[in-house]
Amino acid sequence: MAFKIGLVGLCTSHPESWVPVMRDLAKEGIADIEVVACWDSGETRPADFAKTFAKDFNIPYTPATLEEMLPLVDGVIVHTTNWDKHLEQARIFVEADKAVYLDKPVAGNLDEINQILDWIKQGKRVTGGSVLRYCYEVVACRKAVEDANETIYTGYSVIGVDDYNYGIHGYATLIAAMGPEVLSVQYIGSSNQKQILIKFTNGRVGILTVGKTKWLPFNLTATTASKVHQVSVDNMKLYRAMLESVMPYFSGKTNEVPLEAMSLVMPELTALAAKQSWLNNGAEVFITDIDKNISYDGTQFALEYRRARMG
Repeated sequence: MAFKIGLVGLCTSHPESWVPVMRDLAKEGIADIEVVACWDSGETRPADFAKTFAKDFNIPYTPATLEEMLPLVDGVIVHTTNWDKHLEQARIFVEADKAVYLDKPVAGNLDEINQILDWIKQGKRVTGGSVLRYCYEVVACRKAVEDANETIYTGYSVIGVDDYNYGIHGYATLIAAMGPEVLSVQYIGSSNQKQILIKFTNGRVGILTVGKTKWLPFNLTATTASKVHQVSVDNMKLYRAMLESVMPYFSGKTNEVPLEAMSLVMPELTALAAKQSWLNNGAEVFITDIDKNISYDGTQFALEYRRARMG
């Protein structure tokens, strides 16, 4: 019997892009999954958008509440653009031992990140994050470096649009390439966008250019002792790369986690440390010293997102 998936929040373009890929994975036998329900809060979409979406994508159920969705599904993907609502919307499913995927950013403050870590520690099947963690090109670059018995000593990436909702992809790109062992983060200046220095263990360094600007192609420059790797990302393959890596675990086909708990939340932790640094005149902030009062405002972002879409 297929693993039944519900979509929670239809704010972004992700649901409409992911559903066809998930159906391809089912046809190919990679994961026995089926999207059976969708629900939307109306926070950034018109009323009854879920019914329109369900008709367009041949999804049988549009429950009025998340409580009504609960018995219909084995797991949910929380796509809601307001990350401050992620845990609130996921909790009922986590507590019922349903699988949960939290779309990026998974959360916007330290307390909620700690709650996600607690759920995982309790054995709950919770995962999520930026699709750039699974990007074919970045993964291939890292493998090529490892196969050559070398190390990426310096990584650079630039990401546009905003500091967090889209900016999280930049943090994820560097962590995908260099690993999740982030030591500290420091804002080092501004030249149109913010420049962020990320120190990894063993002296490795990542530099991220991030902040409000036009959309920029996903990219990575990685240097080893003997080579410079230039990586350009094919956007058309991003969702496939993530879903084929995650869905076997999400659906229970395997118990091999796609990302360990701290690795899962490290892009968000790194972004929080970066904000703490730029609010404190470029002070170096260790990942272990993030202030719980530092946050990114998901509700404000959702309001801006709604105005951009609906006027």
